Amino acid sequence: MAKDLMKWTSVSSLQNEINRMFDQFFRGWDFSGFGTEAGTWAPSIDLAETDDNVVVKVEIPGIDPKEVDISIQDNNLIIKGEKKEEKEEKGKNYYRMERSYGKFSRSIDLPSSVDVNKVKAECKNGVLEITLPKKEEVKPKQISVKVS
Repeated sequence: MAKDLMKWTSVSSLQNEINRMFDQFFRGWDFSGFGTEAGTWAPSIDLAETDDNVVVKVEIPGIDPKEVDISIQDNNLIIKGEKKEEKEEKGKNYYRMERSYGKFSRSIDLPSSVDVNKVKAECKNGVLEITLPKKEEVKPKQISVKVS
C-alpha cells in the first residue's frame, strides 16, 4: 500500500510541476482572441435581474446605437451590430493596434420570461442599456398570512 501511495504522490507532483511550467511559459500572453474568427469581436455585457426587470448593459463605444439590431427569439436576447474600422491615415506609423473592429452578435439566454412589447433600450456614453420587463405571471407575489 505504501508503494501505491508513493506512485500516486510522484504522479501528482509531476502533474503539478508540468502545470507550473506551462503557467510560467505562457505568462503574459494574450489569448483573448483565441478561437474567434478574424474581424469579429464581442462587446462585454452585464446581465442583472430585479423583481420587475431583466437589465442588460452592453459596451458599444464607437458604434452608432441606431445601427445595433436588438431582437428576442425563444427567450434569447440577440444583439447584432458592427464596429467599423476607422480609415487609416497616410503617413501615420502605428506602433500598436489593440482596438477590435468587425461584426458582432451576442445571444443571451434570459433568466425569466419577459414582456417583449415593453422592452426599452437606451444608449449613454457608449453603454447600451436594455430593460426587459418581466411578464406578470413570473413576478414574485407577496402573500400575507392571516393570524387567527
